[in-house]
Amino acid sequence: MKQDIQSAFPSFEKSLLDKIEEEAELKTFEGGEVLMKTGQYFKSILLIVDGLIKIYREDDSGQEYFMYYLQPGQACALSMISASKQEKSEIMAKVVEPTTVIAVPLSVMDKWMQDYKSWYHFVIETYRKRFEELLNTLDHTAFRSMDEKLLFYLKREQEIKKTNILSINNTEIAQELNSSREVISRLMKKLAERGMIRVLKNQLIEILSLDI
Repeated sequence: MKQDIQSAFPSFEKSLLDKIEEEAELKTFEGGEVLMKTGQYFKSILLIVDGLIKIYREDDSGQEYFMYYLQPGQACALSMISASKQEKSEIMAKVVEPTTVIAVPLSVMDKWMQDYKSWYHFVIETYRKRFEELLNTLDHTAFRSMDEKLLFYLKREQEIKKTNILSINNTEIAQELNSSREVISRLMKKLAERGMIRVLKNQLIEILSLDI
């Protein structure tokens, strides 16, 4: 397990790697699995070794709002905050593709902050990056027109998944952008007419050029 950890988290010092191997557990999940539901208590902090996870926030009616992705070498800042305070989860985490994680027990998190500088810096940097990403998402989704939101969404999907072929349908996009399928379908049609995307079979979308 140590080699997997070191590959995904190269900044961790050797003594911390040894401790993670001793205390933590390597787990794998398939695409589509729900790792955490709103209202549950965290049993561990998940460090992403391989794969992709989506983090959502749910409102009182159960509507899901996409917040950010978790990629290899990252952890969820909101889960760390809730876990450290022993509070219920305010997020939902879903596996996008087969994912391997390191489950770190909550009981060691605070102690590691004191004992290992690399863990301390990792946690602080995780908070900072997620805050910046949330601000960026807010800027592109709360204060823009829906066509601008759609372009930002598609660019982010292309960047995160490192492919020009996206497997997603208009209903999913509408849910994540808090819009309607009809509106998204109309905007996607306009993008196709402008030569920016190509709609393929089996709910696949090819990104041609998203530059305006």
